[in-house]
Amino acid sequence: MGWIILAIVIVVIIALVLWAVGAYNALVALRNRVKNGWAQIDVQLKQRADLIPNLVETVKGYAAHESQVFTQVTQARASALQAAQSGDVAQRIQAENQLSRAIMNLQAVAEAYPQLQANQNFLDLQVQLKALEEKIAYARQFYNDVVQKYNTKIETVPSNIIAGMFHFEQEQYFQADEGSRQVPQVR
Repeated sequence: MGWIILAIVIVVIIALVLWAVGAYNALVALRNRVKNGWAQIDVQLKQRADLIPNLVETVKGYAAHESQVFTQVTQARASALQAAQSGDVAQRIQAENQLSRAIMNLQAVAEAYPQLQANQNFLDLQVQLKALEEKIAYARQFYNDVVQKYNTKIETVPSNIIAGMFHFEQEQYFQADEGSRQVPQVR
């Protein structure tokens, strides 16, 4: 009779160990997907940052008196590049949102110049920027979806036990800030 109880205890212990290993591996896999999602956003943001100087120079040739907009875009790009080097996700998200607003303002200024709208170089840059913005939007959505799954796994029972034991921490969503919801004003 004693060996039956011992066998049951061993089976329960083995089941718990297997569950713990599975839960830990699932958390690690999700954490790695979050990192991959962020890396994909990073690639797209780098491409956008590389495209912006060309766009600014093209618009600058037609709208020389719009220097405030050019300064804003240039400063926002510099802040975004600096935030990228810092490794701080929250700072990076804020800087990239500021850059997005600056780009929207630049595009709004460009719409006021019909001769610029007919320039093939500008049109090509606009197409590239639009494609990049769509890729960034998709990458942000993917990232936020993975962050949601990861954060949920960390918070739900019973995987929260393993998450607490191994210090898995919640990740931050890539959210638009309040200023990015405003429509740029063309003067």
